[in-house]
Amino acid sequence: MTFPLSFVLFGRDRDTQEDANGAGTFRTQGRVVHALVVLMTRGQLWLLGAFGALVAVTWIDPPWPAEQALHSSLTAVALVALWLLRKRLDTAQCAWALLFLALHTIAARWIYSFVPYDWTQVVFGVRLSEVFSWERNHFDRLVHFAYGVCLTAILRQKWLRSLEIVLATSAAYELLEWAIAMTLAPDIAEAYNGQQGDMWDAHADMALAALGALVTSLASYARRRSPVATTQ
Repeated sequence: MTFPLSFVLFGRDRDTQEDANGAGTFRTQGRVVHALVVLMTRGQLWLLGAFGALVAVTWIDPPWPAEQALHSSLTAVALVALWLLRKRLDTAQCAWALLFLALHTIAARWIYSFVPYDWTQVVFGVRLSEVFSWERNHFDRLVHFAYGVCLTAILRQKWLRSLEIVLATSAAYELLEWAIAMTLAPDIAEAYNGQQGDMWDAHADMALAALGALVTSLASYARRRSPVATTQ
């Protein structure tokens, strides 16, 4: 089920004119400034609304507003791309895209390096950092792994083609981080890149994205080969 959602911003001038009999008439001069007609499914709108609510929550009293805004710039670019590709993507593909953007949005609030995940002590009674002897915040690793998973699910290509695209786009992003590190002040660059002193950060990020792509490809292959999928 689909229905149009129109966003129209317009300005109006109302001029009162007197006709020959002295009666007042109103002539409304409408000027359309911007009009966008978006054809989206109800599921896509619910997903977009939930994501918008998450974005709003992450901007409540942000600890690093400037750095968060820098991270969020890529989210804005991704949302524009989703809108441009809306006719080619179904609800499931949009869900995968927004899942990744949700993880990135959460990480952006704490500039990746300071995402609190000690909630595991409350839920499970243990801290992940102590169990695995972590010396750095690994939420960025999760996001890069999720990138490979989600992008592969969106592409729906053969596994090798998906892996190529994931690796190519991951490398392009790492080059962007390198450019930021070379042009911005060191403290701002570190806040954006979140390397946390790891000289192999870019390599690990790309490897995890590739692993995520392979995991999704294997899961898709197993689903196609399952008896239930075969009988359908």
